[in-house]
Amino acid sequence: MKLRNLLLKTTAGCAALLVSFSCWADKPNIVILATGGTIAGAGATAANSATYQAAKVPVDKLIAGVPELKDVANVRGEQVFQIASESFTNAHLLKLAKRVSALAKQADVDGIVVTHGTDTLEETAFFLNLTVHTDKPIVVVGSMRPGSAMSADGMLNLYNAVNVAAAKDAKGKGVLVTMNDDIQSGRDVSKMVNIKTNAFSSQWGALGMIVEGKTYWFRAPVKRHTMNSEFNIDKIDTLPQVEIAYAYGNVGPAAYEAFAKSGAKAIINAGTGNGSVGNTMVPVLQNLRAKGVIVVRASRVPDGFVLRNSEQPDDKYDWVVAHDHKPQKARLLAALALTKTSDTKELQRIFWEY
Repeated sequence: MKLRNLLLKTTAGCAALLVSFSCWADKPNIVILATGGTIAGAGATAANSATYQAAKVPVDKLIAGVPELKDVANVRGEQVFQIASESFTNAHLLKLAKRVSALAKQADVDGIVVTHGTDTLEETAFFLNLTVHTDKPIVVVGSMRPGSAMSADGMLNLYNAVNVAAAKDAKGKGVLVTMNDDIQSGRDVSKMVNIKTNAFSSQWGALGMIVEGKTYWFRAPVKRHTMNSEFNIDKIDTLPQVEIAYAYGNVGPAAYEAFAKSGAKAIINAGTGNGSVGNTMVPVLQNLRAKGVIVVRASRVPDGFVLRNSEQPDDKYDWVVAHDHKPQKARLLAALALTKTSDTKELQRIFWEY
């Protein structure tokens, strides 16, 4: 009888172990790369939703703070950086993108989540969208409130990000951003509000939504990205210097000339309206172009896009227009494009296609 009971207990234990292993094996494997930001921030009290210290909470505590993640995927974390995102440099972008690319090549990784500060989140998402060759879901996520605050949004944002990274229908859609239940394209999305949880949006609209862990899709990206990109982070170790000069009434040449003198290979003119250039600044930009500096006309206006040969004769001046890219994203695309070519016709093609 004792032997029989022992055998029954052993059999039951093995069966439970097999079921547990089967459940583990059936779940997708998601890696969370943490870089800091508000999602890893903490305030002095629960009432501090806008005043806090960013980049304080390590990735293991972020994951432990959302125990529901274990029901979605096999999750593990890596602390890549622990900084506020306004401190991101080109070197940080390159290091992060190379790590994402390496993980995406692993057979035991099904999706990647990057936790990030919101200030430059859109730039990192766009850079990854342009440079990482994979169809596996890559999701960039942050929060507008630290985890210590009342109504903190980071916990749900992270839960949603892992669900999107684990979703089979998220494959092949480029780098995604999940904030405030929206699924946004890393190409299109921007931070439009600085203190509300609905801070991120795109003039072209979200790709979809995620509700209680389920993805709902309504459109798909049409511009080149990830697998179809001509830029490959595995082959890029440095980025050329590209700067942004902000236009305004009474703008003068000082910033533009200083950027050129410091070695800028291209200058993004964050112009008024349709990327307009004031009449006193036209000869300044013509002179910079004659010296070999690429001039890209972007707009400081949140929505719309810059029309070529409208406002200024871009063909005549050998300038490039940024299309619908905001200046901060135009900077990244121009830098990547300049690793391939300095021909303005080719540069313009790249701005149309991406």
